[in-house]
Amino acid sequence: MATRSLLILGVLLLFFETVAENLKAPPIEGLSLGRGVNLGNALEAPFEGAWGVILREEYFDLIAQVGFNTVRIPIRWSGHAAKFPPYTISKQFFARVDWAIENALRRGLNVIINVHHYDELYRDPERERERFLALWQQIADRYSVYPENLIFELLNEPHAALTPEVWNELLREALRVVRKTNPERWVIIGPGNWNHVRALPTLNLPPEDKKIIVTFHYYEPFPFTHQGAEWVQGSAAWLGTRWTGSPSEKQAIVEDLDFAVRWAVAEGRPLFLGEFGAYRRADMASRVQWTAFVAREAEKRGIPWAYWEFCAGFGIYDPATRKWREDLLRALIPQN
Repeated sequence: MATRSLLILGVLLLFFETVAENLKAPPIEGLSLGRGVNLGNALEAPFEGAWGVILREEYFDLIAQVGFNTVRIPIRWSGHAAKFPPYTISKQFFARVDWAIENALRRGLNVIINVHHYDELYRDPERERERFLALWQQIADRYSVYPENLIFELLNEPHAALTPEVWNELLREALRVVRKTNPERWVIIGPGNWNHVRALPTLNLPPEDKKIIVTFHYYEPFPFTHQGAEWVQGSAAWLGTRWTGSPSEKQAIVEDLDFAVRWAVAEGRPLFLGEFGAYRRADMASRVQWTAFVAREAEKRGIPWAYWEFCAGFGIYDPATRKWREDLLRALIPQN
């Protein structure tokens, strides 16, 4: 009976993979995000270095040399701006962000900058609304003259009191602020509920704005990707969870990605898988299999991606030994 069930699952998976070959997200016209990596745990920390990562110029060389096309730079602007009007962003912090952007651009990389870990906004959107919009006014003004391969992402993982309904209203206001100085720049926007793939239908975008890329994040199955994660309550109980690439495990991912593409096709919006990864507490063989499968399945569907992340708890690079974790790197960028 078990063998028969596996055969049925195998046939179903083959069916889903065949369908996926013809199921493509709308393209991002004039921009090729390709394969990317998040420079996480640096500028979105309370201060750079607080979470063990300080950006180095050599990181941009390494990223470009192995074949990545894009860097996504998570940024905690709210931790470096005044609490009262006009909510001025620190000149020193702006200069540091400039440095990161320019180092990436000089190496031919696309750059995504976002608003990350704005905890006050998640807790009390109405109270923080004016400040959030003021931050974007300053960011948009400063980078309005930068090339088109600098992309803005309005907000990472809206959640808590920033419900999908509240977020839909706020994102339109933020987009209007950005468009005053950046009418043609690509802007990335994701849904509420932590940018979860199944939350895509809750997203309500202005139909007249055609320069929007829709993002989602993918960490399924969560007990595998976040086992032992210190910031996730109860995750120690998941330690030892493996991902073996069984037909049922693969099918679950295929169905989620197909769900995203069907939504994108219906809405006429290109997609970007802005984060995916498995934490260091999972066994490496499982991490490699899962990472390779998600990356290849996204690529089959025309979805560019950015792995989470470069050199911290999910990292593909070990800053202590100054070496790549080769198996994980090759799961992302195979050697052909």
